[in-house]
Amino acid sequence: MPSPRRSAEGRPLVASASSSSSPGSPAHGGGGGRFEFQSLLSSRAPGADPTCMRLRASESPLLRRGSFPLTGSGPSQASPSPLPEEDRMDLNPSFLGIALRSLLAIDLWLSKKLGVCAGESSSWGSVRPLMKLLEISGHGILWLLGTLYSLSRSDSWAGREVLMNLLFALLLDLLVVALIKGLVRRRRPAHNQMDMFVTLSVDKYSFPSGHATRAALVSRFILNHLVLAIPLRVLVILWAFILGLSRVMLGRHNVTDVAFGFFLGYMQYSIVDYFWLSPHNAPILFVLWNQQ
Repeated sequence: MPSPRRSAEGRPLVASASSSSSPGSPAHGGGGGRFEFQSLLSSRAPGADPTCMRLRASESPLLRRGSFPLTGSGPSQASPSPLPEEDRMDLNPSFLGIALRSLLAIDLWLSKKLGVCAGESSSWGSVRPLMKLLEISGHGILWLLGTLYSLSRSDSWAGREVLMNLLFALLLDLLVVALIKGLVRRRRPAHNQMDMFVTLSVDKYSFPSGHATRAALVSRFILNHLVLAIPLRVLVILWAFILGLSRVMLGRHNVTDVAFGFFLGYMQYSIVDYFWLSPHNAPILFVLWNQQ
């Protein structure tokens, strides 16, 4: 015999034939319905089982992984940890950053296009030996040795003064270029072949071009302190320009390396001209050299 249904307090419930149609039945929203609704509310009362409450809270769609917490949640609600600085997306880059990145992209693209003598198999590979000969004409060691030899053979005070300042300019150029290369440490273009003439440790870096700085410095020095005919003056300017262009054609430097090298060499001559050495302000140097 089936047992009668019992209520939440354990008392049996008497089922009558007319209870299904009585006004107090759950179908009519009567007292039985209110009783069951109150029993559901009592299960969610503050004194309910905390384990069940935590389970219900974890099942809430508002607290699922990846969702945002509700505003005004309890103090135990932990805020999501911020992302590391390197993982954040810069949604508002500065205008200067965009300009520099664009300039760098154009520089790399143009340098690769102009590197037509970077290898023997390049489009202008047959001109590579001539470009390398032009490269040697602007090498710093050759200019230093040539200046020292001319200074030793000079027998006039005016000639020694000019050559002494040229030596000072070449040493200043080597020092400044080596310092900047060591600080910037920009690698040479990927299509470059490391077959340069007499390289040092800093020559593996690209910025700025030492040949370009030397070409601008020496050409401006010669044009200001040597009396030359107009064709020779034009030839000096062409030598400086073609020497700088050959650095890009050989793949030794990028375009910005050569452009900044020209600017740096031009400014270096201004420094040499400002600190011009003469027997009046540096007599010890000229006396020592005269004794030798």
